[in-house]
Amino acid sequence: MSEHKPAGATVLYDAPGPKAQARNRITAVVFLAIIAAIAVWVIITLADNDQFVGEKWEPFTYWSTWKGYILPGLWRTVAAAAVSIVLAMALGAVLGIGRLSDHLWVRAVAGTLIEVFRAIPVLILMVFTWFLLAKYGVVPSSQLAFTAVVIGLTLYNGSVIAEIIRSGINSLPKGQTEASKALGLRKGQMMSIILLPQAVTAMLPALVSQMVIALKDSALGYIIGYSEVIRSGLLSSARYGNYIPALIVIAIIMILINFGLSSLATYLEKRLRTGRRKVQTADPDDVDIAASENLPTFGTK
Repeated sequence: MSEHKPAGATVLYDAPGPKAQARNRITAVVFLAIIAAIAVWVIITLADNDQFVGEKWEPFTYWSTWKGYILPGLWRTVAAAAVSIVLAMALGAVLGIGRLSDHLWVRAVAGTLIEVFRAIPVLILMVFTWFLLAKYGVVPSSQLAFTAVVIGLTLYNGSVIAEIIRSGINSLPKGQTEASKALGLRKGQMMSIILLPQAVTAMLPALVSQMVIALKDSALGYIIGYSEVIRSGLLSSARYGNYIPALIVIAIIMILINFGLSSLATYLEKRLRTGRRKVQTADPDDVDIAASENLPTFGTK
């Protein structure tokens, strides 16, 4: 006997019935009510402590506050994230390709580095690098915190990007590899010319999402004295005595930046999916004409 599944049913779970739908709605309403109650309590508490009075927010109307504190800190945050992302992409490509190497010792070394750096928290990597560089005087003291932040972010995000690239290469059709071998390409040529560009394109949304993580993790540099946007905001608040408003302004700035990057990742994912669906098919008459006239087979009208 064949059973007709509801239109909303999936292979993972059955579509909820009327009672389940009602229960889900009630749960959602209760959850939203709890969140709203917490938000109201926080706002009332802040208002009772004079955190919304005009004098607390007035410093952010001064250009000197933005020029002397917020913008320099934001620049240092973006600079550390940008440099670490570029280096992490290079490190991730090397480790990702190394993990797919035909040589056992190369796979073992790449796999060990990836698993070690992924398992260590970013903050510990930053602190360890800071102490190591400070002890041996590898870099000037003025660049010590910046270097430690960049190295910590590079090692962690590079190991994650390596797994993203490896997954992207493994997701490609086997025909790509077979065709490359049939053309006589070496393993390095096959990776650099054929597989790696396609893997990066396919995993571009995941790579952009990892950039968002790198940008947020750059705020951990505050622990080792790096004057990123949070530390700069707190220095401003120490001058004007408005800690909560300063943190709220910084949070809004970071939310806007991260939302922009997340929207970019979503846009790229949609474009890639749309591009895959738009597969052009050649008309037989066009193919015959093109074959006889040595013209391209697509786009003729």
